[in-house]
Amino acid sequence: MIYIFLAEGFEETEAIATADVIIRGGLEVKLVSIMDSKTVTGSHGISIQADIMFDESDYNDAEVLVLPGGMPGTTNLAKYDRLIALLKKQHDEGKKIAAICAAPMVFGTNGLLEGKKAVCFPGFEEYLKGADVQQVKALTDGNVTTGRGPGAAIDFGLEIVRILQGEDRADEVAKSMVYR
Repeated sequence: MIYIFLAEGFEETEAIATADVIIRGGLEVKLVSIMDSKTVTGSHGISIQADIMFDESDYNDAEVLVLPGGMPGTTNLAKYDRLIALLKKQHDEGKKIAAICAAPMVFGTNGLLEGKKAVCFPGFEEYLKGADVQQVKALTDGNVTTGRGPGAAIDFGLEIVRILQGEDRADEVAKSMVYR
């Protein structure tokens, strides 16, 4: 199961395009609200209905925990202590975590990027504490996947498919979307 966490002000393209690409890859996705309602409004005013509330899973089946960026979505994610504890546990156990746009700052400010190559939305590099900042659309270093921004959401989703199902499956998904 891939869990994508939504907070008020999330970047809609990053959440939905990522989820769509992963689902096209044959994987299961759950959108998770960390707010007081399953309906979460993105940074551009588009409201999305999450599948579950944060407390409705123990996340033991998590293949990847995913954070979309956007503002103030990223800062809302960063303030949610139970999510931070879950991310740290997942990372410490060597399990996969992923973030795109501004959201890699949540990893950086919590020590989860130390010694890793990572990318983020231009201007957020200072928050990637301990990371070797790259300039590509999406990449994985160890158990951490990061993406640059809304324009890289498909690449980010394909990278998640690649790390879970291999390069051939990611290429098939890209071709089926007329992306490559």
